[in-house]
Amino acid sequence: MNRRSLILALAAAAGVGAPFFAQAQAASAGAAQGWPTKPVTLIVPFPPGGGTDAFARPLAAQLTKQLGRQVVIDNRGGAGGTVGASVAAKAAPDGYTYFIGAVHHAIAPSFYKLDYDIERDLIPMTPIAQPPQVIVVNPKRVQATDMKSFLDHARANPGKLNYASAGNGTSHHLAGELFKQQTKTFIVHIPYRGAGPALQDLVAGNVDVMFDGLGSSAQHIRAGSIRPLAVAAPKRVAAFPNLPTTAEVGLPDYQVSTWYGIWAVKGTPKEIVDRMYDEVVKALNSPELRDIWAAQGSEIAVMKPADFARFLNSEIKRWAQVTKASGARLD
Repeated sequence: MNRRSLILALAAAAGVGAPFFAQAQAASAGAAQGWPTKPVTLIVPFPPGGGTDAFARPLAAQLTKQLGRQVVIDNRGGAGGTVGASVAAKAAPDGYTYFIGAVHHAIAPSFYKLDYDIERDLIPMTPIAQPPQVIVVNPKRVQATDMKSFLDHARANPGKLNYASAGNGTSHHLAGELFKQQTKTFIVHIPYRGAGPALQDLVAGNVDVMFDGLGSSAQHIRAGSIRPLAVAAPKRVAAFPNLPTTAEVGLPDYQVSTWYGIWAVKGTPKEIVDRMYDEVVKALNSPELRDIWAAQGSEIAVMKPADFARFLNSEIKRWAQVTKASGARLD
């Protein structure tokens, strides 16, 4: 039962009726009008300096300007982002705590025994960024210059190529497994403790391939230390107009994004959730954030809450299928 329904039911039981409910509605709307009266917290479930921070911190700064109250980042890393998600799910639903999650939280139910349900215990508001993944190779180890020659080489040499990931159960890992399933190739997975070390080893020439977020690979692509074969997005990215999409190279179903989104705590008054949603959309459409997002190869990814909920559910199902088909495990 939602907040309004509960108030109405209690009023009816007490014989108070419509006047009481009208007063309760007015009080709730008044609370939303006065919100915020103190700092607002965005829980980021990864250590400082990661991909989530790259979007959460500019968003927090812009929201601070709009709301006239400090919006602070609370980094709660651990267990693939599930520690921070658990903290957020148990936070007070007073409108002062929000959660910045990612595609990892759609993958987590397939790998972890969770003490929260992201579809039940948090209120999806909207995605905030959608940087696509890119398939990149070390040019000294892999001679292929396009996807066709890469696939020809991989199919002719099963098990001889390897790919780095941020660790078992990460989006990098499952993106690689999805690629293998769709291309019918066998490429050996090498897990690292984080995307940074994995990318460093790719640049250094210690591994062959990586399925990485475009934002983190971009500087190395520009430097020529790694070679992109395709971007896993429905359209070309403005920052790399000559880089073909996976659909253009014959893989129309291979689209992967390291998306990020924002959630409210379940039970937060709807009026406050609606106000925060409007402020987030306004922030995302600001010139400042548009420039920052574009520099990281990301699209502004606003959705209505109901659409985001459906998208989240589809992502949970999608990655569960990939996990089952690949036999991927944490250990």
